[in-house]
Amino acid sequence: ARAGGGKPKGVKKDTPRGQKATSQKKTTLQFPVHKFAKRLRDGGFAKRLGCGAAVYLTAVVEYLTAEILELAGNSARSTKKNRIIPRHILMAIRNDDELNRYLSKVMIAGGGVIPSFHP
Repeated sequence: ARAGGGKPKGVKKDTPRGQKATSQKKTTLQFPVHKFAKRLRDGGFAKRLGCGAAVYLTAVVEYLTAEILELAGNSARSTKKNRIIPRHILMAIRNDDELNRYLSKVMIAGGGVIPSFHP
């Protein structure tokens, strides 16, 4: 670092001069933080809304999506398919204990049923 503060010479800046970094760029999230913030404000869930609430909600939704897609991808790979279809998403959710508990009342269109037999 330099004596005057700031970045050393030759280091590329994060944002061009005069532009602010968006909250999405700051947090390195893939989902749009701004849209979640707008929905939280317009939804009327609370009179006041902290600046970190939308970021936290976006991060949670992105994590859950990534988790489901990873498990669905594993399910698709085990059936020797290249594309994830609703059946793979259903199998991924129902075979995972925590996701099954969280999404127990959710029906996935085109997912079918879990194979089981009654003795």
